[in-house]
Amino acid sequence: MGKIIYFVLFTVFISSKLVHSQEAERTTNQPEVNTRDEETPQHLPDDPKLVELKAKAFLDDAEKRQSEECRKAVVAEWVFASNITDENQQKSLEAALAHAKFKKDLWKRVIAFPWKNFKDPTLQRQFKALSNLGTDALPEDKLEKYTKLVNEMQSKYSMAKVCRFNDTDKCDLSLEPELSNILQTSRDYEELEHVWLKWREVSGNAIKDQYPQYVELVNEAARMNGFKDGMEFWLDRYESKTFRDDVYKLWEQIRPLYEQLHAYVRRQLRKQYGSSKISRDGAIPAHVLGNMWAQNWGHILSFTTPYPDKPSVDVSETMVKKNYTVFDMFKESEKFFMSVGLPPMTSEFWANSIIEKPTDREIICHASAWDFCDGKDFRIKQCTEVKMNDLIVVHHEMGHIIYFMQYKDQPIAFREGANPGFHEAVGDLLALSVSTPKHLREIGLLENAEEDKELSINYLYSQALDKVAFIPFALLLDQFRWDIFTGEIKPEEYNCHWWKLRNQYQGLRPPVTRKSTDFDAGAKYHVPASVPYIRYFVSHIIQYQMHKALCITAGQYDPADPSRPLHQCDIYRNKDAGAKLGNMLALGSSKPWPEALEQVTGQKVMDASALVEYYQPLYEWLREQNAKAEEPIGWKESDEPLCVSV
Repeated sequence: MGKIIYFVLFTVFISSKLVHSQEAERTTNQPEVNTRDEETPQHLPDDPKLVELKAKAFLDDAEKRQSEECRKAVVAEWVFASNITDENQQKSLEAALAHAKFKKDLWKRVIAFPWKNFKDPTLQRQFKALSNLGTDALPEDKLEKYTKLVNEMQSKYSMAKVCRFNDTDKCDLSLEPELSNILQTSRDYEELEHVWLKWREVSGNAIKDQYPQYVELVNEAARMNGFKDGMEFWLDRYESKTFRDDVYKLWEQIRPLYEQLHAYVRRQLRKQYGSSKISRDGAIPAHVLGNMWAQNWGHILSFTTPYPDKPSVDVSETMVKKNYTVFDMFKESEKFFMSVGLPPMTSEFWANSIIEKPTDREIICHASAWDFCDGKDFRIKQCTEVKMNDLIVVHHEMGHIIYFMQYKDQPIAFREGANPGFHEAVGDLLALSVSTPKHLREIGLLENAEEDKELSINYLYSQALDKVAFIPFALLLDQFRWDIFTGEIKPEEYNCHWWKLRNQYQGLRPPVTRKSTDFDAGAKYHVPASVPYIRYFVSHIIQYQMHKALCITAGQYDPADPSRPLHQCDIYRNKDAGAKLGNMLALGSSKPWPEALEQVTGQKVMDASALVEYYQPLYEWLREQNAKAEEPIGWKESDEPLCVSV
């Protein structure tokens, strides 16, 4: 089996109360502004230049305090996420509310400055960033309600258990690793259906009554920050009025490749499960694709591989045979980053990270990277297992850590990705090199695998199952929430709208007709945790753009040389490519993201053509195979409804 992992499960932080910031050095001798008193800046001078000097001094003085207050909140959230108890949840809530109060007090002083008139564009950008308070703008009672809601929804999700298929009295199956492993390895159609349905009962349905309350509070916070609704609020970080139209256009670039992949996979599933379960021209049942959300399909590679006699590009078995440990996986990832000139992990990282699932307590297993706001304490929390997909996840999460480390000397307002998609792209970008047969041979995990067309098709297919299959899911999950925030969809319409979108974009259907009283979207972590998802769509576009540019820099790719295709590029040990990437990461969000993108790629717009180019050999092969089998492209509406109102 060869799977390149579901990158999309992983995010930097859980909510707005976890901030990407570290303590920065003060380098100014300007007069201090006392950020600790409760008054907003008063008696500003008439001279605009003096106002800007006072504004700079104000921000300089605020830096250290922001770092201190941020760290307190992140530490409390870490304690709760790594040991889920009522006591820790309460302490996390209290710390989050205290941090919110601090940020609101600071915000009041920030907006007292006439920052929109500042001549210094960097200073104006800092003030603009600090003037958006996020959900912390809510009144104290509503902020407490919001924070408690998100914490409770996360807890229900993280602690949910499912009863066993053949022993319904024993209800001890967690999402990670038990349910995920069943979905990845079982080929029993009924068992997969059982796991799929029961997970939604105990996760999504458990929060369905809370979610409309959450939506109201997000929309209220949006309005308090000057936005029309939660959709505008969430999309503000992309700094583009045409962003929604842009992502739909990008999807249209990719859709022909996805439809060919869908048709081929549907035919292989029909061979596995029979035509009574998998139709020839309809949508695919969502529970047979190897993943709880069918957001990636890599775990069905074992019986759908184009050329099964070729060596597998999934090196999980080799890792086990070589006695790899979880620690070895993290060190291998660190080795790759260091090989391109990026820094090693800090001593605090190795001392404080949680890299395996503890046996003595419940934790939020959803992999995440954490910045503890002091410029040296960065951590990963991941329930890692020794297998290739988790090796790629490790690179993804370590990419977040590298980004934190590169921009740690920026002002606090700029200590985040150029846009949220950039943060998700970094580790994935390097994983495009790590997962190549060339690289796996070099680090001793793939043997006797000479590069030829069949091995390349197997490799590209395994990549596409995880990455191309994921792209429409990344788009529809936020379109679903955008439609809720704008009021287009009411609570009683949530579930049926969810399945309308899943069918429209992914060509999937539920194993059984769903009801309007279900809440299947809530069975996906990012919904109860209030994590926007379009960042992963953006990541999957720009990582290929940047990969192509870095491969050219490294001399690993030449568009005019067919013997050096893009999908075989490995930038391992290339310091020039690493320097170009590292310099961009060091910007944080100090520049608009098009400028950051241009620094690596020479382009200021997102463009899916690099992705299409990467998979072109596979696209041509899929078209040929589907035409030969006379496999319909696309999917027809099923006679059985996807969802019914009750």
